[in-house]
Amino acid sequence: MNFKRLLFAASLLFVFAPLLGQAPLPYDPDDSDFSESCTSIMVGKKASKDGSVMTAHTCDSNYRTWLEMVGRQTYGSGESEGVFWGRLHTEEPWDMRNVEEKGRIPAVAETFAYLNTAYPCLNEKQLAIGETTIVGRKELVNKEGLFLIEELQRLALQRCSTAKDAVLLIGKLAQEYGYGDNGECLTIADKNEIWHLEIFGSGPGKPSAIWVAQRIPDDHVAISANIPRISKVDFESDQFLYSKDIRERSKDLGYWDGKEEFVFWKVTNDKKPFSIREYFVLSTLAPSLNLNYDDLELPFSVKPDKLVDVRDILALYRQTYEGTEWDQTKNLAVEVTRRDRIKGEYKEVVKPVSNFMTNDMRDLLNSLKPGVTERVRGIAVIQCSYSQIIQLRDWLPDEVGGIAWFSFDNPSQSPRIPVYSGTIDLPESFKICGQHRYREDAASWAFRETNRIATINWNKTRGILEPEIMNFEQKMFETSALVESEAVELIKEGKMDKAKEILTRHTHDFASMTINRWKELKAELWTIFARSM
Repeated sequence: MNFKRLLFAASLLFVFAPLLGQAPLPYDPDDSDFSESCTSIMVGKKASKDGSVMTAHTCDSNYRTWLEMVGRQTYGSGESEGVFWGRLHTEEPWDMRNVEEKGRIPAVAETFAYLNTAYPCLNEKQLAIGETTIVGRKELVNKEGLFLIEELQRLALQRCSTAKDAVLLIGKLAQEYGYGDNGECLTIADKNEIWHLEIFGSGPGKPSAIWVAQRIPDDHVAISANIPRISKVDFESDQFLYSKDIRERSKDLGYWDGKEEFVFWKVTNDKKPFSIREYFVLSTLAPSLNLNYDDLELPFSVKPDKLVDVRDILALYRQTYEGTEWDQTKNLAVEVTRRDRIKGEYKEVVKPVSNFMTNDMRDLLNSLKPGVTERVRGIAVIQCSYSQIIQLRDWLPDEVGGIAWFSFDNPSQSPRIPVYSGTIDLPESFKICGQHRYREDAASWAFRETNRIATINWNKTRGILEPEIMNFEQKMFETSALVESEAVELIKEGKMDKAKEILTRHTHDFASMTINRWKELKAELWTIFARSM
C-alpha cells in the first residue's frame, strides 16, 4: 500500500470511528482536558456597522447538540423550581437519565421564553449570553455549590431583560447558593451593551463565588477564549461589577497581598491572559495597534480600525489561520503528477490534509517527518458541537431584533441557520442530540457526515463545500431581510402571533434547505472519491 492509500485509509477510520460503537465517549479524544473549548467574540453597538450588539459562542466539545425553544412559564406564590446537574450530556429535551436535581430555589411569577442550547443563549427580550470555560485555580472549585454555569445562564435568560441585571442576578445566586463549577466566562449582551463576566468558586468551606464583570466600551470589540482576561479592577468605576467580599476572600486564600494592584487574572490564574485566538482576533480587527504577541497582556478590548459587519464575525469563526505562521498545514503541500486527456501530463501542488486533522494524524505525519506540523488551536475546530453568532438590534421589535446565526458541527464547514428571539419552535431534528450514537433523525449528523467525509482530501472537497457555505450565507441574509420586514409590519398591525409564525417558518425552511443540501453533498463527495481510487 503506497503512502497516499495509507493516508486515505487513516482518514476513513477517522470518518467512521464514531459510528462503530453506540456508547458515548466520556470526552472528545482531541480535546480531552476541555481547557480550550469555546470562543466568544463581542462587538459593541458603536463598533458594529449597523449599530447592533453582538456576542457569540462555539461549544467546542462533546456536549449535547439538541436545542429547543422554551416558552414562558408561570409559578404560584411560594413555589420553587429545581436546579439540575447533568443536562449537558442528555440525548433529547425530555431525557432525564443521569440528571440530578441538586437543589431548589424560589421561583418567580413568570419567566421569559428562551433558546435552550447546551449553554442557553438568547431570550425573547434580546438578552444573549456567550460562554467559554476559563478553568482557573483548581483549589477554588467547591462542588458543594448549587450552580453549574449553564443553570445560571438559564435562570438569567428566564428572569432578566438587560445584561447588567443578568450579571447581578448570576452573582447574587452564585454567592448565596454557591458556585460548583470550574472558572467560566460569560459574555452577556443586550441591545445596548455587553458585560464580560468571569466567575469562580470560593474555595474550601461554605460555598460562595468570586466574580468580576467588566463592561465592554460601546465602540470596542473583545474576545474570550478559555483564558481569564480581566486585569486591573477599578473598584470605584461603574464599568466594573464584582462579588461583595472579593478582596477579603482573595487575601484569605493567599492570592492577593492587599498591597499590589488587584489584577483579577493573577488572583484566579497563573498563566498569561491570552493566547493565539485572542491575539489573532484583536490584531485582525485593529491592525493599527501593532499588538505584540510576546507582551504579558493584551488590551482587554480594542477599538476596531473599521466598523465591524456581522459577516466579518462569521468569517472569523471560520478561521484556521491558513496562510499565517500558525497554519498547521503550511509544510504539508506536495507536488503531484496529473494526467488529463486534454492537458496531458502536468504538475500540481496539493494540500490534501486540512487544519482539522486529528492528533493521531498529526502524530503519523510527524513520525514520517519530525516537526512537519504542530498542534495549533484554531477558532474553527472539528470537535465543535454547535455555534452561534448573536445580533441584538434595538431599532427592531424584540421578536425580530434578536437573532442567533446558528450552525451545527465545525463552523468552517457548516452553513448557518437564523433563529429569532420570536421563533416559537424548532425543527424536530434539532431536538435530538447526535453525540451518543449515529442518528439519521438528528440534524447534527446531516452536517457532520458530509463535513467528515470532506476531510478525507480537503484539497478536492473544499472547492465544493466552501462555495456552498457562502451561497447559503448570501441567501440567508437576503431572505432574512425580507422576512424581518414582513414581521415588523405585522407587529405594527398588532398581529404578533402571525409575525412569530413567519419567523418560525423561516427558521424551518432554511434549516430544511441546508440539511437537504448537505445530504446531497455527502453523495457527491463519495462519488468524487470513488472515481479517484
